[in-house]
Amino acid sequence: MVYIQGHSVPQANHEVLHELIAARNELAQIMGYRSYAEFIVMPNMASSPEVVKSFLLEMSKMIKPKADEEFEAIKNFKRKSCGQKYVHLEPWDEAYYTAMMKSSAYNLDACVVASYFPLGQCIEGLKMLAESLFGVTFHSVPLAPGESWHPDVLKLSLQHPEEGEMGYLYLDLYSRAGKYTGCANFAIKGGRRLSETEYQLPVVALICNFPGSHNLSDYQHFSGTRVALDFAETPSNLFEYYAWDYRVLRRFAKHYLTGEIIPEKLVKSMQGARDMFAATELQRQIFYALVDQTLFGERLGQTRDTSSIVADMKRQHTSWNHVEGTHWHIRFSHFINYGAEQSGASYDDCSFIHVGYYSYLYAKCFAATIWQKLCQEDPLSLTTGTTLRTKILQHGGAKEPADMLNDLVGDGILRYCNGGIVPDITSFSDEVKLMEDKQEQILL
Repeated sequence: MVYIQGHSVPQANHEVLHELIAARNELAQIMGYRSYAEFIVMPNMASSPEVVKSFLLEMSKMIKPKADEEFEAIKNFKRKSCGQKYVHLEPWDEAYYTAMMKSSAYNLDACVVASYFPLGQCIEGLKMLAESLFGVTFHSVPLAPGESWHPDVLKLSLQHPEEGEMGYLYLDLYSRAGKYTGCANFAIKGGRRLSETEYQLPVVALICNFPGSHNLSDYQHFSGTRVALDFAETPSNLFEYYAWDYRVLRRFAKHYLTGEIIPEKLVKSMQGARDMFAATELQRQIFYALVDQTLFGERLGQTRDTSSIVADMKRQHTSWNHVEGTHWHIRFSHFINYGAEQSGASYDDCSFIHVGYYSYLYAKCFAATIWQKLCQEDPLSLTTGTTLRTKILQHGGAKEPADMLNDLVGDGILRYCNGGIVPDITSFSDEVKLMEDKQEQILL
């Protein structure tokens, strides 16, 4: 009842979505494009919706057998739990039974995990990672009168031993009434060359909602995360590997009372629970990206029945059935607020609307290749960090993403496809297969 109710309102959003599709299509036509999807994808690595779709269908084909296996494993678990020979698996069963299966397999207690990650220690972990990889240090900076928008805000400066001050980071980490509810990075000021002798330092803000209380880009337009939409998520996906690697975690994850370093066995259980239904989650992300491309693509026309289109796509591209009368897509905010501005505002501003959900999947594939080829052997190496900085991070959008990626790891990170660029999925596919091998015994 809760699932159906939650996925069938608000009805008024049907008309809002229809108007959005029509307005975007009109904008694209005015700009000389066949669809809004083409208008958005053209300046990026993919270059065309056709290239995006071919990549998504390739990913869908790769993951389907494993996702079907996970679906059957969940179904079998439900059958045993209910004591019935024949059961149907409904979409609302997923969260319930997968949580039970993870608990049964790994006996994880969220409170125990959290006890090793007090916020202060996590900030120390950030400082450790920055110093180990890039040789830079964070220092607290007093806030000037009127500079802060709330007393909780902290200000840090980033210092390099040879290059000096490199920029500033505001941390607004605690939840409070009326605050933006997500977790995001916002560019306040981009780095840029002001003159031959003067450089404007970049300023960013990291906004979260935790409980409690000189080789530089010359132009602000290309600074930081002002990059191709389907490249922008790559660094954050890469650093997620660091957040799960025990060699990194043992350097800062300590019990908030005893100071005990997080046990390796606990981290392995966390990793196992994360990977247990990885194919199902990946299949869902592929489905979302396909819906995103389809609703704002050339062939949708003037149809108002987006629900039927989405329902058909769910049956085609996932292991799960569609529940009649539900319309999850009218509540999917990524259709509205994902993306970067084409004309130079920060990628993180989320102030322009893009058909860019596929870029999350591009980033996963690029990050998997970079991790395996460059970072995995010695993730905290200063040499590794220097390579990442000089070949990728310092350039922002001032160099072509494909050139930077090839320069970073050489062959095997991307492919040219019908005039566009797609990630090579080999490393990511190997990673998924490794997860399969680890989970097969548990699921059976």
